[in-house]
Parts: sequence; structure tokens; C-alpha cells
Amino acid sequence: MTSPLKSRFAPSPTGLIHFGNVRTALFNALLSRKSAGIFLLRIEDTDAARSREEYTQALCEDLSWLGLAWQEGERVGGKLGPYRQSDRVSVYEKHLESLKAEGKVYPCFCSAVELEVSRKMQAQSGQPPRYSGKCAHLKPEEIEAKIAQGISHTLRFRMPKKESIEFFDLVRGKQTYSTDEIGDFIIRRSDGTFAFFYVNALDDALMQVTHVLRGEDHLTNTPRQIAILEALAMPIPQYGHISLIVDGAGAPLSKRSGSLSVQELRAIGYFPIAVDNYLARLGHHYESNELMDLDALAAGFEIGNLGRAPARYDKSQLDHWQGLALQKTDTKTLVNWLEATVGGIVPDCDMEKFAEAVRSNVTFPHDAKLWAEAIYSDSMPISDEAISVLMETPSAFFEQASELLETDFKSFAQKVKDATGAQGRKLFMPLRAALTGQTHGPEMPRVLPLIGLERARARLLRHVLNKDVD
Repeated sequence: MTSPLKSRFAPSPTGLIHFGNVRTALFNALLSRKSAGIFLLRIEDTDAARSREEYTQALCEDLSWLGLAWQEGERVGGKLGPYRQSDRVSVYEKHLESLKAEGKVYPCFCSAVELEVSRKMQAQSGQPPRYSGKCAHLKPEEIEAKIAQGISHTLRFRMPKKESIEFFDLVRGKQTYSTDEIGDFIIRRSDGTFAFFYVNALDDALMQVTHVLRGEDHLTNTPRQIAILEALAMPIPQYGHISLIVDGAGAPLSKRSGSLSVQELRAIGYFPIAVDNYLARLGHHYESNELMDLDALAAGFEIGNLGRAPARYDKSQLDHWQGLALQKTDTKTLVNWLEATVGGIVPDCDMEKFAEAVRSNVTFPHDAKLWAEAIYSDSMPISDEAISVLMETPSAFFEQASELLETDFKSFAQKVKDATGAQGRKLFMPLRAALTGQTHGPEMPRVLPLIGLERARARLLRHVLNKDVD
């Protein structure tokens, strides 16, 4: 029986997750969902100094908010755990002993200063930086003597000599690396902690991960990890290295250039489906430009549609998907989305009608505050454009409008037109400006009943003598 496809997301809980790593999570989740496979969440918290429990909890909440359910791993459990690397030290030690027994690792006593000097010399001679192999041939008695002297040491993986490591990258095609150019690399540091190359590869194999989609910055890690897994006779997943996200200038996306954490996106008021739709298209092509749910995004996800060129972040595109999500969300969700911002201004009995009235005129909840105050506040804000319109309009226009007022705006406007002869912009702009303080906004047939006759008449009469705009 063929094992199900299993992808994974393996973040380090050293901060809040941002666009780059959440897109990686999304792509892996879509890949497994498309194949009815397993999406695994593993926590790579070997950096004890920087890893914090609050970040682990935050990333779980962020993935859940985005709808990226995982079937194995953190919080969920499974047969191949534990799923935090800090709980797997004994597993790493066990397999390290196997490598030691076969002579595939060795202690390195080179100091940081020695290694830095060696790297500089290699750079000056045009060689790629790699370990010189100075400690690779130490005799057992030499090793014992150095340990007895208390000289700290790392453990290096002994790369095969004069060989090539080849693999087919799911995104970038055939890849070939010379083992001699890679050199022997550290898998356990002098403080006893394990390096990413080792634990990441080992966990993928032991947890039966079949597919790994990750950033292209990991591409050169892959031959090292393949070498480790081959040395341990463990299965090797299929790797695909996705393009990195850059800003408008082509530089790596950063907080300064617009990158936001998922928590910040949620706090601003983005809908999760909007973020999913934008990220799914950031470096990946879909035939459809329609807003899609996660099942549809997964059905249309194709590794062959992942681009190799850097993916350019564009906030206007993110906001485009936000707008589509807004138009498709149900009224109850819309009310909940707005309530924290306008709940103290809009009466409960009006919330659903208000939400539907402003749906097409807001992108985020804070946008609705203007319209809430324009409708319900006695001291409504008045824009400069509205003031200009009010000043241009004779007071007699507002006096007649106040006498003809009714809650059916179309009927009301027709009566004002018949009585004053005003039409088009000369009719509708003064009415909107007087009633809402703005020259644009939600449809007046929806707004006028919310303003109510008493408040509306008071606003029209306020401009009979243009007292507010002298």
C-alpha cells in the first residue's frame, strides 16, 4: 500500500510568523490537501535562547485562523512524535551514535578564529568557503588528549570525497553538487546543541515526510541533508524550493517594506480567505481570478505552476482580495467584523442594515467609523468637498428639501427635483453633503432610513441659512 503524501511546516518559535513563512505553510497545506494527504506541524525549538512558548501558541493560532488545519504534530499528536525538537534530543543522540560507529562524524577542535582566518584565505584565493579538513585525520590518541585538556569541540559530518550529490528539485529541476565543494560541516555545536542540517533532515525521515516545499534560501542545505540521510540509510523526501518574496524595489521583504505578521493582519481586519487567496498566488499561478475557498485553492494548486523568479509583494493586490472577500462574506460575519469598531455608535437594532449599507465602501473595520458618525453622530464630520458643495447651494434648496423629506430616498429626491428644478450632480450632491457630510459613500436609499427623519430634517435645516459654512 502506498503511503499518503505528507508535507510539513517546521517553524522556529523565535518570533511571529510573517508573509514568507506563512506562505510556505500555505503551499505545504494546499499540497497535502490536494492529495488527501497529511499536513504536519513540527516545532523546531532547538534554539533555547530565542524560542518562546508564546510564539509557539501564536503560530498555532495564526495557522488555525487561516484555516490551515494540520493532521499531525503540535497540539494534535501522532504516532511519530514528539513533535518539538527540544523533546527529541535522545532521538538525535541515538542516530549520532550510529554515525560515530561508522566513522561518519569526527570531533573538530578548530577555534572560531582559526575558522575565520581559513575562510578569509579561501575567499582571497577565489575558493568557496568550506572546512579545510584539519581535524578530519586526527588519531584516536590525539583526540583523547585534546578532550582531556578540556578543549571544546564540535562534531562534523564527514562528506564523501570526489562525489556528486544529485536530486530533482520539484520547482527548479535537476540539481548537482560536488561533495568536495561542500566540505565537512558541523552537525553538533561545541555547546552540545544540534545543527539545523542534522535534526531537520532526521525528523523529516523519521516522521515519514514525503514532500518538502521551502524557501530557495534552503537550496544549498539540501545536498548536506541528503548526505546525512544516505549515511543513515533513511528515506529522502522530495524537495521543492520556492521563490523568495521581495518588495517593490526587489529587496527581500521586511517589516520596513510592508511585511506584516499574521497577528497584525488579523488586527487590521483582513479576512483569512483574502490572505489565503493572495498568498496562494504569490509565486504560484492559478487560471481563475475568482476568490476561492481552501478546497478550491488546493484543487488548483500545481507544483508546476510555482515560479522560479522572486515573488513581488504588492499590498494593493492583497487589498483587492480583501475587497472580494468583503463582498462575499455573510451579514453575520460582517456584523461581527465591524462591531468592535462601531458598536458604540451604531444601535444594535441597526447593525445588520448598517453593515450591508457600508459593505461596498469599506476595506477594513476602521473605515466604517466615518460612516457610522456620518449617519448617527449629531456632530458628524464634514469634508472640505462637502463644505464647497453646501456653500454653492442656495438655502432655499435645503428648505424645500426639509419640507418634502421622507425615508424613501428615490421618491424624496424626485420630489426635490420637481420642486427645485435641480438635477444630476446639482440635485444629489447637496442632498448627500447635507445629510452625511460627505460627497461620496454608501447608497443613499440605504443610508437615509438609518439617519431617520428627525435627524435628517435637522441636518437639512442646518443649511437653510448656511450657518455651518459661513
